[in-house]
Amino acid sequence: MSVNHGFHATMTARPGRGDELVELLLNAPSLPHEDCVVFLVSRSAGNRDIVHVTEGWTSPEAHSSFFATEQAQALVAKLQPLLTGESQYIDEVPVGGKAAF
Repeated sequence: MSVNHGFHATMTARPGRGDELVELLLNAPSLPHEDCVVFLVSRSAGNRDIVHVTEGWTSPEAHSSFFATEQAQALVAKLQPLLTGESQYIDEVPVGGKAAF
C-alpha cells in the first residue's frame, strides 16, 4: 500500500504531562485503520514533554474522512487539555525506511 499523503506534527505537553500525551497517541484510533500506513510516535531526548507524530495515509481523502469521525474527534478532545498551545505541522510524505520495536 503506498503513502500519498502525510505530515509530521510536533506537540508540546504541559509540564510533566508528556507521558500521558504519548500514551494517548500510542492508542490512537488511526493505528488499526487500513488507510493509515505510517503512525510513528517519538519524543525529544532533551525534553520528554515534546512529542512528535509522523503519519502517512493512502490519500488526503482517506485522512480527511477518518479525521471527521467521532473516534478521531474524541482523541483530539482528550489531547487538547494536555497541550500548551497549537501543534506545529509540516507537510511530509513518508517514502520508506524502517521502524522496528
